[in-house]
Amino acid sequence: MSSQELIELMTHRRGGQRVVPLAVFTPNENYIVAVYQGSLSPYDILIKYRQRTKDNRWSYIRTPKHIHWAADMLTKTYSNRELTGQFLDFLIRIWSQTVSIKTEEARAEALNIDLLLNVHLQEVERYKELDEYGEYRIEFLILLAKLLMIQEKTNREDAYMFGRLLQKLREGNDIFSIISTATLTRR
Repeated sequence: MSSQELIELMTHRRGGQRVVPLAVFTPNENYIVAVYQGSLSPYDILIKYRQRTKDNRWSYIRTPKHIHWAADMLTKTYSNRELTGQFLDFLIRIWSQTVSIKTEEARAEALNIDLLLNVHLQEVERYKELDEYGEYRIEFLILLAKLLMIQEKTNREDAYMFGRLLQKLREGNDIFSIISTATLTRR
């Protein structure tokens, strides 16, 4: 599929206005991920995706939630605790290195597929076995995680939610604690 076809596939309407993505990525043949201008700050980004369905069509445009990501990671954890733990350690390292976007140039650089995913091809290969468990494949999880990290840290440099979720998953906290963190509840 051409770049223009991908952009059109991820263009949608909101409030009667046509919303065109800033960038579109295809981490593999099953997902299309798009980044849009957000409204919280000048460099805020919104992330949406489409997933290939069982009948080989594209899903509606979806907004990823921390809970979807966490549920998939829990499935992978229960299926292969050691490898999932190593994958989470990798993501925690990325979290600690992620910085906020403060300029157009920084956003353009941050939304470069080479920096988002291609730089991690060794890790994609290393954790490929986890594709057998859960819904999401490793390429998609890495791309989505990095975009969520950028989004969070751009909107609040002292952001912690995604980092805390990674830590709770890594520590093997109880499911209630993990789900509460993923859904922003404080009970």
